Amino acid sequence: MRVSIHKHISNPEQFKQQLLMWSQQFREAIFLDSNSYPQEYSSFDCILAVDAFTALKTDFYNAFEDLKQYQQTTKDWLFGYLSYDLKNDLERLTSSNYDGLHFADLFFFQPKKIFLLKENHLEIQYLLLCDDEIEDDFEEIMQYHSDVFETVNPIIVQQRISKASYVEKVSKMLNHIHAGDMYEANFCMEFFAENVILNPVEKFQKLNAISQAPFSVFFKNNKQFLLSASPERYIKKRDENIISQPIKGTSKRFFNAVEDEQSKKFLETDAKERAENIMITDLVRNDLSRTAQKGSVKVTELCKIYSFLQVHQMISTVTSKLDPQYSAVDVLRTTFPMGSMTGAPKISVMKIIENLEETKRGLYSGSVGYFTPDGDFDFNVVIRSILYNQENKYVSFSVGSAITSQSIPEKEYEECLLKAKAMHEVLR
Repeated sequence: MRVSIHKHISNPEQFKQQLLMWSQQFREAIFLDSNSYPQEYSSFDCILAVDAFTALKTDFYNAFEDLKQYQQTTKDWLFGYLSYDLKNDLERLTSSNYDGLHFADLFFFQPKKIFLLKENHLEIQYLLLCDDEIEDDFEEIMQYHSDVFETVNPIIVQQRISKASYVEKVSKMLNHIHAGDMYEANFCMEFFAENVILNPVEKFQKLNAISQAPFSVFFKNNKQFLLSASPERYIKKRDENIISQPIKGTSKRFFNAVEDEQSKKFLETDAKERAENIMITDLVRNDLSRTAQKGSVKVTELCKIYSFLQVHQMISTVTSKLDPQYSAVDVLRTTFPMGSMTGAPKISVMKIIENLEETKRGLYSGSVGYFTPDGDFDFNVVIRSILYNQENKYVSFSVGSAITSQSIPEKEYEECLLKAKAMHEVLR
């Protein structure tokens, strides 16, 4: 049971920063920020959840069943992540590539304390065991200053796959496409740095400021951190309605308004980018149909262009109505990993990319989100994100692009560097 109280917040932007700073005293903290990005399906502008009362941490084996039991037993707010390698729970697949981060495959926690912000309205929900702390905590949050100490240690970012090796690997993928093994694959490469000491809050604030993405996340589990400026929703459930919004298609932003508009128009009309998006939209339709009421799967938006501070993106929206015989976790189980981060057909592609990529993806291209007490949920796609293991001082970010029969390896490489720009800037 939770106690819920409501407050008026006169300066929401400042309050968000105060919440983030205050949250650092807890072992577990998750801060979700929509950055006031205009979007149809948003429930909150910002959520903070801290301090685990219960938690589930596991490897991929039987992970979705464990999550289903945990979610159905607690019937409370749960926050956490699904790593990409949960694919191994769903199909006969493996992940044996190098892993410098060592995050668990799945982690969710039931927080003692939750803050839900929508415009000027704040709802605070505390478990009964600590509800007497609400007013003291609120006072403490309001005292926080939002400035943080900057990290001055130089960070030398290395690239796991060289340009020559990248071009060679993409050429191998094109051979797979021409042989009919797959139509499209998301191929990723890692950038990393070792012996790194950094201030995760400061790096997140910088990344968030230059990206202002609608699915930004600061996540802390003891010494493990995710700093995410994700523009992509993986999947949302609201009552019986399921919404998935895959991104495929990227073009550059320009300071010059005419050039910027040209870049947007080019993306909108580019046959290769549209083909990429349509193939994945079709895959998402197929995934949603596995738990949908008959005839309820619809593409409500196809190849629409959305602009973010760093890039223009092509996004489609696929919706369905959930068949009552399926649970919330069944929807995740039958759609994971998201098509935009794998390719089509999904299983064949996942085997091929496992052989060609050099790093275990882990939380990158997985998902972070939450369940509500009544079984609704909202999850992002972990892209444009920095991962940091404070214990072994390892920092990492990965980027990828979609390889189709029309791909030119050098151009795909350039797209990866474009996506890496914000993370590079923050770590420098």
